[in-house]
Amino acid sequence: MKKKMNFGKNLTAVIFIASFIFYQLLYLANKIDAISMDSSTYKIESASVSNAAARKGSNTYRLVDTLGQLAAGEATSSGYIVKAGFQYIHSIIPFRFSISKTQIDLGTLIPNTFSTDSTILTVSFGGSGQYQVTAEEIGPLTTLNGSNYIQDTQCDGGGNTCSEALAKPWTSTGAYGFGYNMAGDDIPSDFINNSYFRPFPDRNQNEPPVAVMASNNVGRNRQATLTFKVNIPPTQAAGTYQTIINFIATPSF
Repeated sequence: MKKKMNFGKNLTAVIFIASFIFYQLLYLANKIDAISMDSSTYKIESASVSNAAARKGSNTYRLVDTLGQLAAGEATSSGYIVKAGFQYIHSIIPFRFSISKTQIDLGTLIPNTFSTDSTILTVSFGGSGQYQVTAEEIGPLTTLNGSNYIQDTQCDGGGNTCSEALAKPWTSTGAYGFGYNMAGDDIPSDFINNSYFRPFPDRNQNEPPVAVMASNNVGRNRQATLTFKVNIPPTQAAGTYQTIINFIATPSF
């Protein structure tokens, strides 16, 4: 007589989230000095030197200025806006990135039953370039001793096989693995609805991070909900499974 295993008591999953913010500044300085550049065959002359560009302030005022710039200021015409000068490197909307919950508890895992949990990514962005938030996993969901793991999802398979860069429907409880869905602002267009999922790229497999949010529009509190989902087969080994998901938010100006 075979003994029936009770997976509901000895198989759980937890995800830990790490977040980072990288700043890409095209130009930021408070002093520039002219340098003469010439040789026997060429000579370069600069027509403008921003020698006093900086932020200045006291208890009663704050000033950000550009001096020496020939075309400092904002210029507009049909189809474009040009903002020239040091002061425009400072956004009226500071870049901010937050994650509502950094420990994801998928609870007790039951074979052929979806387990989910979610977190909210929030971005404020006021630069003239683009921001993006990328994600990657530091390996699959793995037991604490490293002996067993839950594979990354391929969604429903066949014509609905998903990849790190392409979401597909994942609705079959006979399709196993670990993946995520995105809903809300500035998300990739392949997340058509809440049944579309992707696997995370795996750093241990040298898979590059993928963008889960991106936009070149100025905005405050742009929010997207990221839903984690896992489904296991009856043969999945008992244990506590965990991984780390890295999110990196990068603005450009």
